[in-house]
Amino acid sequence: MNQDKPKTTPNQTPPSEPKLNKPRRSGAINLLIGFVLGLAAFWLFNNFYTPALNKNKLDTSLLYRVQSILKQKYNGDINYQKLSEGAAAGAVAALGDPYTVFLNEKSNEELNNDLNGELSGIGVEIGQKKSLLTVIAPIDGTPASRAGLRSGDIIATIDGEDSRTLTIDEAVSKIRGEAGTKVKLGIVRGGEPLRELEITRELINVPSVSYSMKPDNIGYIKIRRFGEDTSNEVKSAGQALRVQGAKVIIVDVRDNPGGYLQTAVEVASQFYSSGVVVEERSRNSKPKIDYAIAGGEMTDMPIIMLINEGSASAAEILAGALNDNNRVILVGERTYGKGSVQEVICINKVFFSGNCQGPAVKVTTANWFTPHGTNISKEGIMPEVEVKLTPDDINNSRDPQLERAIELAKEAR
Repeated sequence: MNQDKPKTTPNQTPPSEPKLNKPRRSGAINLLIGFVLGLAAFWLFNNFYTPALNKNKLDTSLLYRVQSILKQKYNGDINYQKLSEGAAAGAVAALGDPYTVFLNEKSNEELNNDLNGELSGIGVEIGQKKSLLTVIAPIDGTPASRAGLRSGDIIATIDGEDSRTLTIDEAVSKIRGEAGTKVKLGIVRGGEPLRELEITRELINVPSVSYSMKPDNIGYIKIRRFGEDTSNEVKSAGQALRVQGAKVIIVDVRDNPGGYLQTAVEVASQFYSSGVVVEERSRNSKPKIDYAIAGGEMTDMPIIMLINEGSASAAEILAGALNDNNRVILVGERTYGKGSVQEVICINKVFFSGNCQGPAVKVTTANWFTPHGTNISKEGIMPEVEVKLTPDDINNSRDPQLERAIELAKEAR
C-alpha cells in the first residue's frame, strides 16, 4: 500500500528534510583563525598597499609609513625635529616654485637680517633661471662685487658641489657663513668655460640708499634694496638734494634684488601722489590694487631711472609704476622678471607680536602686474632707452648707462 505524500497548500511551507548533526568548532580555534587572517591582512597592507593619491589632500599616511620604516630599519639615531623639517621642506619644494620655500629657524632669521641689511656672507642675491642657479645682483662694495661677479652669471658649483642638486635656500646657506671663512664658486658666464672664484666672507651691512649731486643740478639716488628703512631714506635723500639745488633726479635701481612690497609702494609715492602702483592677481582672491600715497617729496621733478637684468621684484614694481604713470624715462637693459608675491607666514605665530621667530613658510601668493597690465614675471620691464654694459666697460670702470642718463637729465631740466 502506497504511503501518501504530505500535502501542501499555497500558504503552507513544506516540511524540511532531516538535518545531520555537524561537529562544532571550539571558540579557541575560531580565535586562532581570526588572528591568523588578521596578521595576513596586516602583512599584505604593509607590504603591498599603495596609498591612493588625492590631488586635493596631502596623504599623511605615506609619511607615517616612511617614519615607521625608518624607525624599524634605519641603522642610526633619528632626529625627529630634522626629519619633520625635512618632510615639510620636501613637500613645499615639490610644488616646483623656487620662491616658495620652507624656512627653518636659521633661514628665517637670515631672511630678516638680509632685508634689514645685516648678514655675513659675500653680498650677492641669487635666483633660478631655466633651473640654473643664477646671480641676480652683487651688492656694491661687497666681496662678491670685488671678485667680479655679475648679473646673469651661473653658479655651477659651490665648494665643488653641483648647484643643480640644491634649492635656492640650500645654496644661499652654503654661500653664507662666518666672516673670514672662504667659499669657492664655479662660475659660467655666457659661452666661457667654467672658472672658480674663491671669495672670503665678510659682515655685510650696506645702507639701502645713498645719494650725491652730479654737475648741472642733477641729483642721483642709488637704491640697493627695499627694506623697512628704505622709503624714509629715499624721502630724506630727495629733501637733501632739493636743498642742494637739484632740478632733476636720476634713480638707480640696477642690481637691486627687491624687498618689501609696501616699501615699493611708499618709494613710488615719493615720485607721484596719485594713481596705481601695482596690481596683485591671485587665483585665491580678487585682484588687489595698491595706490600711490599723497605727499611725496619729488612729485614735481623729472625722473630718469637706471635698470638692468639685476633689477628684480620691488625694483621692477617701482620701474613699471613710474613708467606707466609717465613719470620716468627708463635707461639700461630689460629687468630680471621676478614678479611674484611672497608672503612669509610664521608656523609658530605668537599673538600680539610682530616678530616672526622660529620656522616659517615663504609662499608665492600672487603675481604682480604694472598699472597698464604688464606681467612682470613673464615680460620684465623694458627700458625706453636701451644701453648695454659690456665686459670691457666694466673692466675699464666705464658706465655708459649712467652717462646716457645724465645726458637725458640735462635735456629734462
